[in-house]
Amino acid sequence: MSENQDKKFLETIIASIVSQPEAVSVERTVDERGVLLTLKIDPSDMGFVIGRRGQTAQAIRTLLKVVGARNNSRVNLKIYDPNNGVRPERTERRDEIDTSAIDDLKI
Repeated sequence: MSENQDKKFLETIIASIVSQPEAVSVERTVDERGVLLTLKIDPSDMGFVIGRRGQTAQAIRTLLKVVGARNNSRVNLKIYDPNNGVRPERTERRDEIDTSAIDDLKI
């Protein structure tokens, strides 16, 4: 098995669940603690990768541990967050609603 198999595996999984797969990039570094895969995605896809209460991210980490075990290495996942955990504020869009069509109704 090739040593970049974990990186290719992660890229394949992430590209299949995000809306902008062309923005997916994975950086692989090796140190004394094992392999660290740093995932960079479009910020708008962060929710798809993390999932509700982090369940999707945890499932991906579990799968990477299995891939790492097959290669006798420890694989960890870091999801790069350009906002450092701060959720962007939602902007409320409130356009004036035209009610002139129903103003004449005698209800």
